[in-house]
Amino acid sequence: MANKTTAEKLATLRKGYTLEGATIELGAAIVDGELHKDAPVRLPLSMMNRHGLVAGATGTGKTVTLHMMAEQLSTAGVPVFLADIKGDLSGLATAAVGSEKLTARTEGIGQPWQGKTFPVEFLALGGDGNGVPVRATVSSFGPILLSRIMELNDTQESNLQLVFYFADKNGLELIDLKDLRAVIQFLTSAEGKDQLEELGGLSKATAGVILRELVSLEAQGLERFFGEPEFDTAELLRTAPDGRGVITCLELPTLQTKPMLFSTFLMWLLADLFEDLPEAGDLDKPKLVFFLDEAHLLFNDASKAFLEAITTTVRLIRSKGVGIFFVTQTPKDVPAEVLGQLANRVQHALRAFTPEDAKALKATVSTFPLSDYDLEETLTSAGIGEAVITVMNEKGAPTPVALTRLRAPESVMGPSDEALVRSTVAASALLAKYGTAVDNPSAFEKLSGKAAAPTGPAADGREGVPGAADIDAEARRIEEEILGRPSSRPAASGDGTRRTRAEEPREPRPEARDSMMGDLGDALGGGLKSMARSIGTQLGRELLRGVFGTSSRRRRR
Repeated sequence: MANKTTAEKLATLRKGYTLEGATIELGAAIVDGELHKDAPVRLPLSMMNRHGLVAGATGTGKTVTLHMMAEQLSTAGVPVFLADIKGDLSGLATAAVGSEKLTARTEGIGQPWQGKTFPVEFLALGGDGNGVPVRATVSSFGPILLSRIMELNDTQESNLQLVFYFADKNGLELIDLKDLRAVIQFLTSAEGKDQLEELGGLSKATAGVILRELVSLEAQGLERFFGEPEFDTAELLRTAPDGRGVITCLELPTLQTKPMLFSTFLMWLLADLFEDLPEAGDLDKPKLVFFLDEAHLLFNDASKAFLEAITTTVRLIRSKGVGIFFVTQTPKDVPAEVLGQLANRVQHALRAFTPEDAKALKATVSTFPLSDYDLEETLTSAGIGEAVITVMNEKGAPTPVALTRLRAPESVMGPSDEALVRSTVAASALLAKYGTAVDNPSAFEKLSGKAAAPTGPAADGREGVPGAADIDAEARRIEEEILGRPSSRPAASGDGTRRTRAEEPREPRPEARDSMMGDLGDALGGGLKSMARSIGTQLGRELLRGVFGTSSRRRRR
C-alpha cells in the first residue's frame, strides 16, 4: 500500500468509480496532495436507498454537501426531504451567480457549472415559520414518539400506552393535546375511577405526572403542531411538471428551543412512509431521499423501544425505495445497529483537540475499508469542501476510499430572499390543503358530554359543552403552577364557546387492529410495554403500527 505510485493509486480510483448506471457526481479525487479532475468520484443513483452518513466537524461543509446532492437528485427526478435548520437551504430556490473563485474551483474538478433554480416546497412545523403548516394528530404520533417529546421514563411510557389503548378501545379520537389531556383527566376523576382500575398497570399518580408533562407541552406552544388537517407524507414524493423531483425544505427557526420535537417529528415522517409505501424491490433510482440532519438529537437519551423502532424502520424502508442519509458530527453519534446499515459515507474533516476527539477519530478510521490514504492524517487535514468518501457500487461492494474535492452547488449557498420564500409558499398547492387548522369533534367533546357539530375553521374561542370549562380551568391551574406565572391559555368565554374544526371524513380503523385490541384484555395487568417490544411477532408488528399510527387512516398513492 505504501509503495504504490501516484499513477497506481489513480488507476485504482478510476476503476472503482467507473459505473454504468445513473450517478450523483460528488467531485474529483485528491491523490498525494494533487487534485485530479480525470478521477471523478460518484455515487450510483440505484444505491442511494442503501442509506448513508454525512459527517464532519462544524464548519467543514456538511450543509453544502447536502445542498449539492439535493440539486442532482432533483435533476434526476428524485424527490428530496431536507431539514433546513440554519435557513441556508432555502437558497435552492435562487440561482447562484458565478465568480472568479467559483470558476477556478469548478474548472479544477471538471464541473460544468451553470446557475440554476430548483423546485422547492417550504414547510414549517405547526406554522412556526414561513412555510406551509405541518401538523400530526396525537393518535397518529403515538405513545412512543410522544413519550420521547415529553421525556417520560420507561414506566411512564408504558402507562401512556395504556391511555392510548383506552382511547382506541372506547372510540375516543386523539386529535390534539387537549383530547389526550381530557382522557387522562377523565381516568383520574371520580367518574373514571372504575375504568382506571380496569387498566391495571396505570396508576393515578403516574397518570398525574403524564398530565403535568402534557400541560407543560401546551404551555410551550407545542399544541400548534398537533391537530388537523394532518400532513400526508405522500406529499414528499412529488415531482415538478418538468419531471424534476420536488425538494421539500422543513423550516426549523426555533430548533434550539424544541430539539426533541424536531428529531421525533422526523422519525414520525419516516415511520409513516415506512408503513404506507409498498414494497418496491431494486429500483434504478429511489422514490425519495431523506436527509436527517442533527442526527445525534434523534438518539440522545432514547428509550429502548424508541431505538428498536428506529432500527427496524431504517433496516426495512430501503426495500420501499427510500434512502436515508444521517447528518451529524461523528459516526459515534449513530448507534452501531443503525451505523452498520449505512453503506455510503461522506466524511468531512474531524478535529482532534482533546483525548475524546482522538478516540472519535480512531473509531471513525476503523469504520473505513483499507485504503491508500493515512486516514488519521487525511481526516484532520482535509479542507473545507473536501471529504473522504466510500460508497456502495452497483454490485454491492464498497468503492475505494477517495479524498474528494466536492462539487459546488448551482443555486445560492445561503438563504433565499424572504419575499421569495413567502411568495413560493403563497403559490403552493399545499397551502389551501394544510394552511388552516380545523377542529372536528373528538375525545374532548365526547368526554365533556356533547359532541358538537363541526362548523368550520378553527377560531380562538371555545365551543360550549358541559364540563369543557372545568377541564380548561384545571389545565390553566397546572400551567401556572409549572411556569410560576399567569396562564396564557384563554378561558372559556361567557357564552361557553370554544373553537371548532371543519368536518373531515374519517376512515375506519383496520379490522386487524380492532381484533388485536380485543385480545389484549388478559394482558393489561402487566401493561403493554412488553408487547410493544415484541416486534418479531405479528402481534408486535401490529402494535408497532398502532403506536406510530401511520397506516390506520389512509393508503398512499
